Amino acid sequence: MSTAEAFSDTRHRPATYADLEAVDPLLAAEIIDGELVTHPRPAPKHAAASSALGTELGDAFQRGRSGPGGWVFLGEPELHFEDDVVVPDIAAWRRERLPSFNKAFIETAPDWVCEVLSPSTERHDRGAKRRIYAEAGVTHMWILDPRAELLETFALADGRWVVGPTFDNHVEVKAAPFDAISFPLTILWPLNPAASNPDDTQNAQ
Repeated sequence: MSTAEAFSDTRHRPATYADLEAVDPLLAAEIIDGELVTHPRPAPKHAAASSALGTELGDAFQRGRSGPGGWVFLGEPELHFEDDVVVPDIAAWRRERLPSFNKAFIETAPDWVCEVLSPSTERHDRGAKRRIYAEAGVTHMWILDPRAELLETFALADGRWVVGPTFDNHVEVKAAPFDAISFPLTILWPLNPAASNPDDTQNAQ
């Protein structure tokens, strides 16, 4: 086999876990539909929004201090669904469905995932990863867009995503499966002083 033929074969074969492990640790990596997908680590606004959402939901649904508890949340867990390796920004499992944590990755589908959009991830988050989550049986998915300051919600029904409510800075978030509480979307933008308080946002219009 010539060098050119070997290179072509490498480019067209499905990505393996060894390929993923060889990625520069400064990059995030996934295997989506046989393709090795890499992207930069989250920008500050992306990371801040993800952290704020995990804190808000975790306080109510993991620690049970401001809500009913009963869940476990993980940030950026590595999920293996057959040949796909995906990493949502946040995932959560009901306690009665907790996966085994004796591996570096998890094979039990979460009950909820949230993807926080960035320019480098939006195509996969809205496309192939959303399909992969549905096929794996994830029952709820949220998509958080820090640039547009919007939260979209979806629920799985008969293997397909049903569009739920979309929230902006003027509407309190109250959405399944965490509709036992409500909170202002503005708390997810801690790096944006103008949106730190719902009243400040309304007064700025």
